[in-house]
Amino acid sequence: MRVTMVGTGYVGLVSGACFADFGHQVICVDKDAAKIKRLHLGMMPIFEPGLDDLVASNVKAGRLSFTTDLGTAVQDADAVFIAVGTPSRRGDGHADLTYVEQAAREIAEHLQRYTVVVNKSTVPVGTGDLVESIMRDVNPRGDFSVVSNPEFLREGAAIGDFKRPDRVVVGTNDERARQLMRELYRPLFLNETPILFTDRRTSELIKYAANAFLAVKIAYINEMADLCEQVGANVQEVARGIGLDNRIGKKFLNAGPGYGGSCFPKDTLALVRTAQEANAPVTIVEATVASNDARKKRMAGKIIQACGGDVTGKTIGILGLTFKPNTDDMRDAPSLEIVPALVAAGANVRAYDPEGMEEAKKELSDITMVAGPYEAAEKADAIVILTEWDQFRALDFERIALAMTSPVMIDLRNVYNPADLRQDGFTYVSIGRK
Repeated sequence: MRVTMVGTGYVGLVSGACFADFGHQVICVDKDAAKIKRLHLGMMPIFEPGLDDLVASNVKAGRLSFTTDLGTAVQDADAVFIAVGTPSRRGDGHADLTYVEQAAREIAEHLQRYTVVVNKSTVPVGTGDLVESIMRDVNPRGDFSVVSNPEFLREGAAIGDFKRPDRVVVGTNDERARQLMRELYRPLFLNETPILFTDRRTSELIKYAANAFLAVKIAYINEMADLCEQVGANVQEVARGIGLDNRIGKKFLNAGPGYGGSCFPKDTLALVRTAQEANAPVTIVEATVASNDARKKRMAGKIIQACGGDVTGKTIGILGLTFKPNTDDMRDAPSLEIVPALVAAGANVRAYDPEGMEEAKKELSDITMVAGPYEAAEKADAIVILTEWDQFRALDFERIALAMTSPVMIDLRNVYNPADLRQDGFTYVSIGRK
């Protein structure tokens, strides 16, 4: 099938490359000529494990191409995916649909045959109706269907999530569109992937409801971690004890400094705003947003307390800046709250991240970026694990202790065993453990 992907950001590029790997003919479109030029040179705009090889192999096979010419890409397409950004709108927290609306207008202008237009971007309930209305206004005689097909890709594991998904959700009541989407995802039938066909508005809400539920789990276990610290319990064992209950499940029960990234912060906020306007407030999600925001702010205080209550003139080594490992994404990362608070408290911060330092430089000032974890520990009064990258899981603590002014570790991801670190002479502070 002939597929056009409008937008070469995280969702668009990964989805386009995976559809091409399924055997479809895919054109990825972006207005950013510099980005398209880099893609032609094999340079990825994002870090995602395996994406560069996947793109290269499908470009070589002639199934994947890149262009700035939306008109040509749309004319012969069977399906056109809208995969543009929907950031939080300043002032009210709603999803900003500017790019979605613009894409809808431009797609409508170039339609020449029956085409399924698919909202892949994360959008509020009713956006499919809006897109269809815009397209009908621009092209009253156009033969098209508008479908919702939300993405459920985890950064750092997106290719596997696309090719081996838990489910595929398709929102449409149009039989022609339904058959085309079934054919598009036919390669997944071999894996017996559940494909849920529903109406468009339900499909749109499924995406927000899923992300909000996972955010609630994270905020919940983080608050349990606070309680564990006060009563002398172990949050990791609490998480295991409740996670073994099949009704709860073990995923998203790792206590830490709060969630971030491109999805949970903006999607929970957008769901809250949608629910308030519908006069059906989601107070649990509202509490989750407030809890997570407060948690990230408190983490700097936890670090300062571990350093004796004052970090003025002290050097703090930071390991990890991105919101999670295996990505260079800095959006709403806990580090963006924690690091500036440490600097404001008078600390000298030395930071290292395997992939995120270029993005971090755009967001964080007055800190020193270093070449590795041991450089971050050089003459440090404390070292902090903010992101659980694999390369931080087996550090040489004898080497780190020798490099540091004082061996203090604040492990905000519970990577290490407290007894082991104390045996190595460290003052060790973690989350929700004695």
